[in-house]
Amino acid sequence: MQVTPVNEKLMASFFVVKKKGAIKIDIKQKKKEEYGMQLAYKGFDPDLSCRGLKFKQTEWNEEPEANCVKNGFHCAENPLDCLTYYRNMDRSVYYVVAVDGDIDEDGYDTKIAGTRMKLVKQLSKLEFVAHALKYMQAHPYRRDSNNVEQEKGEVTSNHFVIVRGKDPVAKGKSGDILAFCKEEANSKKIVDMDMWEVGKDNLLPDVWYDMNGQRR
Repeated sequence: MQVTPVNEKLMASFFVVKKKGAIKIDIKQKKKEEYGMQLAYKGFDPDLSCRGLKFKQTEWNEEPEANCVKNGFHCAENPLDCLTYYRNMDRSVYYVVAVDGDIDEDGYDTKIAGTRMKLVKQLSKLEFVAHALKYMQAHPYRRDSNNVEQEKGEVTSNHFVIVRGKDPVAKGKSGDILAFCKEEANSKKIVDMDMWEVGKDNLLPDVWYDMNGQRR
């Protein structure tokens, strides 16, 4: 099997999340062709194990076959789909991964399986949510994850909420992340995104806010 080299410098520049007022999303996402392989997302136990297999952090992990149902290394194009399998973010870690070799796609969600996988970068909760927003913007007509609220939502688990709609509003507790995707007036196209952290920038707990950080 041919080994695809990983451009570590490109991998390191995969994203930047900046803070200025609202949490600005500035993800420098490279195309698949620039890496030579597919990039996706995967959840793990804190020790980097998954279903009993301990993953190597700096080397390629390899298996002979890939099938979304029974074998191969599983991951997802949409980071939110990782929460289907690793629901508790306080007891899990999430990575950007490079997938190579034979790849099999699932017909239900964005889960894929590959025969070769390398861990690229661990994501903080803030980065995880930012990548989820960018995925939604890139694929506005795909089915939303169950972790996305429509028009109005509050944080109920994992200390974040993503709300999508024409005029999305959200609320949470101190330290929670409120994330917004604003749709175009007459379509599902996402024209703006933003994130705020409750308890900072004058955002109060248990108060409804819009994507501009204004009380509603």
